[in-house]
Amino acid sequence: MKTKTKFLGTITAFALSATASLAQDVTLTMHHFLPPVANAHKDMLQPWAEKVQADSDGRIAIEIFPAMSMGGKPNELYGQVRDGTTDIVWTLLGYTPGVFTRSEVFELPLVHAGSAKATTIAMNASLDLLAEDFEDVHILFLHSHDGNLIHSASTPVRSLADASGLKLRTPSRTGAWVIEGIGAEPVGMPVPTLPEAMSKGVVDGALIPLEIVPALKLQELDKSTTELPGGDRFGTSTFMVAMNKDAYEALPDDLKAVIDANSGSNVAAEIGEIWEGFETSGETALSDAGAERIVLSEEEAAKFNAVSEQVVQRWIDDVAGKGIDGAALVEQARSAVAAASSSN
Repeated sequence: MKTKTKFLGTITAFALSATASLAQDVTLTMHHFLPPVANAHKDMLQPWAEKVQADSDGRIAIEIFPAMSMGGKPNELYGQVRDGTTDIVWTLLGYTPGVFTRSEVFELPLVHAGSAKATTIAMNASLDLLAEDFEDVHILFLHSHDGNLIHSASTPVRSLADASGLKLRTPSRTGAWVIEGIGAEPVGMPVPTLPEAMSKGVVDGALIPLEIVPALKLQELDKSTTELPGGDRFGTSTFMVAMNKDAYEALPDDLKAVIDANSGSNVAAEIGEIWEGFETSGETALSDAGAERIVLSEEEAAKFNAVSEQVVQRWIDDVAGKGIDGAALVEQARSAVAAASSSN
C-alpha cells in the first residue's frame, strides 16, 4: 500500500496570513471538471495554488472553479485555456483526441509501468519530445495517475474470456483500443457521468484508477476490480495543468519565475507521489464496501499483455500517418520511465 505524501511542504498559517495582507498584483482563474471533494482539487490543485501565492508574497492569487462552474463541458477545457476564457486548466489529455498525439505514448500499456511518480517524472523530463502537442498553451506540468484497473458492476473479470462483451467506459482512444482488444465494447464519456451510466446499466464498468472511487462513490457500484500482477495496470491516463500563453507572457519576469519554479520537473516527483498516495482512499472505500479485488494469474496476465503489445503496435502504425516515428517515441518513453523508476 502506498503512503500519501504532502504537497511541496506545509503552507503555514503565518505565511498565509502574511501574504493575505499584501496587495495581489495578479488574479488568475483555474477551471477543472471534478468536484471540490475530489483528491485532485483538494490535495493537488488547491495546495499548488496556495504555494504559488505564498512564493509570490501574495502577488499571485489563483481562484479555482471546480466542476465546470465557469461553463462548458470537460472536453472544452483545452479550448478554454487556449482561447483565454480561463487562465489555467487542469484536464485529461484524452478529452481532446487528436491534439496530444505524441503525449499518448505515456498512456500506453507496457509503457506506463504502474507508477504515477515514474510516469509523471518521465513526462515532464520529456517535454522537448512532446513540445509540438502544446504549441498553443503554456504547460505548467503534466502528470498521470497510477494506472487503469477494470472496474465492474456486473461480471467479475478473472480471465480474458470474462471481459468479452462487457461495455466499459474508456478514458481515451488508447484505452478504447485496450478494451476492444480484450473483446469488450468501449464507451466514451467524461468520468463525472460514469456513476449514473453504471447505475443505469449503460456501461458494465470502466477503465479507471482506484483514486477516483470515493469522489464518484463507485464503492456503491463496483462489485469487483481487476488488475495485473506486480502492480502493473492496463495503461494510464495523462493530464495537464496548462496556462494561457498570453496570460503567462503578460506576467512580470519575477512572477514568471515563481510560476516556473512550481512547474515541470521542479514539481513532478511530488505530484507523482501525491497520485500514488491517492490510491489508498480508493482501496479502503472498495474494501469497506466488500468489492472483490482480483489480481490476474500469470497465465491470464500473459494474455492481456499480448493484447497490450498489439495496442502499442497499433499506436505506432497510427501515428506514422501523421509523420511521427512512433517506435522511436515508445523507446524514448520507456527509457524515461525506466530512468525515473530507478531513481526513486
